[in-house]
Amino acid sequence: MTSDHLNKEEQEILKAYEAGEFDSQMSTARKNFLERAAATTVERETEIQIKMSERDLSTLQRRALEAGIPYRIFVASILHKYASGNLYATTANKPNPADPSRG
Repeated sequence: MTSDHLNKEEQEILKAYEAGEFDSQMSTARKNFLERAAATTVERETEIQIKMSERDLSTLQRRALEAGIPYRIFVASILHKYASGNLYATTANKPNPADPSRG
């Protein structure tokens, strides 16, 4: 590891770490738990194919361009946010004013 960007104190800590002067107080069970958690966090990506209107695709591509990211990553981000509960359909529960059953 290079220490060019570290201040003097950080360089001393790095030097001590690299010399093996630090001992972990973490139990083996805790270490195994954290290793398993880290392994399950990194998931393989799966490729899918979807059909959508050209208009929707153009809109997504334009918005991805505005965000400065590739549109496929933009779409994957939207799907991930929805799947993880961080994106909500704002019109899903709104009453439709054109619905004749509203009376």
